[in-house]
Amino acid sequence: MKSQDTPGFLKTRQAHVISKYLDPSQILVMGFLLVIFIGTILLMLPISSNTGEATGFIDAFFTATSAVCVTGLAVVNTLAYWSTFGKIVILICIQIGGLGFMTLVSSLFLITGKRISLKNRLIMQEALNQNKTAGIVRFTKNIIIGTLLVEMVGAFLLAFVFVPEHGLFKGMGYAIFHAISAFCNAGFDIVGGNSLTPYVGNTVINITVMGLIILGGLGFSVWLDTYKTIRLKLRASEHFSWRQAFYKLSLHTKLVWIITLALLVIGFIFFFLAEFYNMNTLGALSFKEKIYASMFLSVTPRTAGFNTITMSELTSASKIMTMLMMFIGGSPAGTAGGIKTVTAGVLLLCTLCTIKGKQQTVIFKKKIPFQIITRAMAIVMIAVGVVMGVIMVLSFTESASFIEIVFEVISAFGTVGLSMGITSSLTFTGKLIIIVTMFIGRLGPITMAVALMIKQGKAKGTIQYAEEKVLVG
Repeated sequence: MKSQDTPGFLKTRQAHVISKYLDPSQILVMGFLLVIFIGTILLMLPISSNTGEATGFIDAFFTATSAVCVTGLAVVNTLAYWSTFGKIVILICIQIGGLGFMTLVSSLFLITGKRISLKNRLIMQEALNQNKTAGIVRFTKNIIIGTLLVEMVGAFLLAFVFVPEHGLFKGMGYAIFHAISAFCNAGFDIVGGNSLTPYVGNTVINITVMGLIILGGLGFSVWLDTYKTIRLKLRASEHFSWRQAFYKLSLHTKLVWIITLALLVIGFIFFFLAEFYNMNTLGALSFKEKIYASMFLSVTPRTAGFNTITMSELTSASKIMTMLMMFIGGSPAGTAGGIKTVTAGVLLLCTLCTIKGKQQTVIFKKKIPFQIITRAMAIVMIAVGVVMGVIMVLSFTESASFIEIVFEVISAFGTVGLSMGITSSLTFTGKLIIIVTMFIGRLGPITMAVALMIKQGKAKGTIQYAEEKVLVG
């Protein structure tokens, strides 16, 4: 490789070797590890805590990982423990984790006017879960601009609540922190020990935070595709209906919107009915608060981590539903975690088509490639294996109940941040295991998908073996 082909952020002789022998997905992992390491060092400094004392490695490591992996699980109270400097470090980690390491690097290139090499474009393509490098730089610019714009609007709206409560500067700090945390689906808050429960009936807080969570979880490609289609509809003649505009959307965008809306509506109805008479959750609230709380319960498991009611007081059925929604998570190429909506949707469509006796998985008169189906199956099976393995290990190391451990593990893997209150009481081993789980949850599905795409691409043209049927079911 010639020196001019070396990635812009890898200019040394050692970096030449790294870029030669590491594939883009491995560089992404190393980038996230680097950000976590820097965040850990900064959080260990005495200036990061309110007491002025140095923070232990494991707590700083846990917090930095949770922030960069936009999870929201916390071993200490974010408001009470961390100083202003510490909160700023956490917020920067959240923003980097939400946008992605390569988006940050690319934005630095754009600001400094440096050329983005082909190697960097390939890494950006995989980090953003795109199918091609063409237009990837422009796509990254749009992501940065769109993210900052949405977060600014969110902070502006939240300021109407926080500024009257805390004053101009502190209130704006609260608004900015929660806007970024909500959009990045991080779930960190600086309200207190009970997340957003004091605002269960506040219209501005509920609508703004839920809107930011949903927008962040949709995926950046869905943003642009939807924007282009709406713009086309508005500029087109009157004979171009909204129904026709919907069919102009890509199949991916259609699936994301349908599955997302379906999960939100089903979740809202389920939680409203399941918790209506539970005096520890919705039972003691007014009707308006019941509506808001049920809506929030259907949104926040999409890997956001905020809560307006106490999660440990939910009924068993609601806890199971919450864990299912946390495991699915948000959509690809966004700030959310989980196995992703489209992954679950593809497998559901494949199942329905199989039941109907169809040989192909078809939706909206489009066939989903078999490679996509097998990739989705692999992601789900690996995710189930990771979650089950971590649950078994924590069952030995922790004294919490089984349902609490399962809830914590799925929350960590889905980078959600919801908890039944056992995070701060985890053992040293338990914290390390949850740290690894959060990291796998944030990068695992991406790197698995990338690895599968690479292997499938390399496997083309290989020997075709004889086929033989086996019995299943």
